[in-house]
Amino acid sequence: MEFKITENDKHKVQSKIKSILLDVFKWIIIIGISYIVLGPIITIISNSFTSIEDAYNPLVYLIPITPTLEHIKKAYTKMNYLKTLFSTVSFVFLLMIIQAFICSLVGYGFARFRFPGRNILFGCVILTIVVPIYTIMVPLYTQFRYFDLFGIIKLVTGKEGISILNTKIPITLMTLMGMGLRSGLYIYIFRQFFRGLPKEIEEAAFIDGAGSFYTYFRIMLPNAIPSIVTVLLFSLVWQYNDTFYASLFMPNSNLLALKLTTMAGSLSTVDRIYDPLHVDLIMNAAVLLAITPIIIVYVFLQRYFMEGIERSGIVG
Repeated sequence: MEFKITENDKHKVQSKIKSILLDVFKWIIIIGISYIVLGPIITIISNSFTSIEDAYNPLVYLIPITPTLEHIKKAYTKMNYLKTLFSTVSFVFLLMIIQAFICSLVGYGFARFRFPGRNILFGCVILTIVVPIYTIMVPLYTQFRYFDLFGIIKLVTGKEGISILNTKIPITLMTLMGMGLRSGLYIYIFRQFFRGLPKEIEEAAFIDGAGSFYTYFRIMLPNAIPSIVTVLLFSLVWQYNDTFYASLFMPNSNLLALKLTTMAGSLSTVDRIYDPLHVDLIMNAAVLLAITPIIIVYVFLQRYFMEGIERSGIVG
């Protein structure tokens, strides 16, 4: 019995082969990107549990033969982890709440109200996003080194202001004024989101006698949950990892990011650990302890985070 292959069969086979090749190509891209993103994290996790013997064994790669918790314990003790974490999270949480509230209020104003100079002011907001913060480091430092609001202190005491460095006041004050870390980006996110909401919602509230603030708090904010979560997460991560403002304004503070920056030197000088590889393993454990709370928060809020990113117009 002779089988004949029709043109339709050839077309199906070709389509099937194309589909398989396309799937293979997609998986290669996904695995490649995943490796680039997750590779450093996997290495940190592996090094955190790798003993010093395994670290010098050329046959050991990523999976230690004799895993240990010694590096975790050392990093935990060295950082005074729970106390430092509580201090960091409480300060970051305060900044995060202030930043989300202030930036949402400013973003709402830019999105819904027309006033003279609105475009110029929003251009200034964009400038805060594109201009590197390092370029204004000296003016910022001087401002808080000789802090004098409206020249009142000089008028009363004759002194060139007071220093509020090595306190949490500079960062808190900047956040309250909408000039905190990445505040320009958050204002942009809220502005884009509020512009996407139908104006009929506000008009209905205004007809019912609601004022601007009442409409903002009771109508607009509840609808902006995805953007609020996005900004909260961004703010949490960037404030948590920030070393620029922290080292500039309060270098002696008890923050986790600052502890990490000085820990390697402390291990060598105070703990007399002179083996660079050993120090590196302990530093990996310290980084793992530092990033774990952020990863846990992200896992629980990632759905709102992705929704907020999509609706704010940051991507696409």
